[in-house]
Amino acid sequence: MAFDIRWRREAGRNLPVLVWQWPEPMRTIASGPHNGGIGLRRWVVNAQVPPAYARRDPDHHLGKLGVSLGLPGRGVGMMTAADVQHYRSTVDDGVEVVATVGLSRPISAAAPDEPRAPSLAGTINVVAVVPQRLSDAALVNAVVTMTEAKVQALRDAGVPGTGTATDAVCVVCPNDGPIVDYAGPRSRWGARLARAMHGAVLTGAAP
Repeated sequence: MAFDIRWRREAGRNLPVLVWQWPEPMRTIASGPHNGGIGLRRWVVNAQVPPAYARRDPDHHLGKLGVSLGLPGRGVGMMTAADVQHYRSTVDDGVEVVATVGLSRPISAAAPDEPRAPSLAGTINVVAVVPQRLSDAALVNAVVTMTEAKVQALRDAGVPGTGTATDAVCVVCPNDGPIVDYAGPRSRWGARLARAMHGAVLTGAAP
């Protein structure tokens, strides 16, 4: 998938941003703070922020970042304190997954509540592009499949957790062509997503 690294000046630092952009709107499901949910999107950004990031308006912040980068229309915005230049990319038969893996504070999803707020320092952000149009149900299924593969990768890497408190995922596919209704781990596209996700997170989690 075509993406590039751009730079911006913020809080006295030069910070990188991973940017994906498409000429036509793409079907997207995302859990990021800016334009998450299911819909048509023209771009995705994964922006590195300072470890002490304390803004309470990440949606607005990422929207302004998209404007400053000259990105047209609606897009998805994610952020992490991990160095996005250290992204990991895996391709499996037409499916590509790009992951930035920050594991300074892994958690187990069903762990008891903690008294202090989670830190942005440990975040796994993932962008996946599938060349096949997926239904809404298949997009949701894809997120579940990718999450299972992420946990498998962390287990294989010996990480004591299922992820971090601020992980985000984005799946992008075309808005035209024959539609597929399933993306479970044994379906054609779900299996490819799972393998690509596992490979990207596993290499990103390596010491």
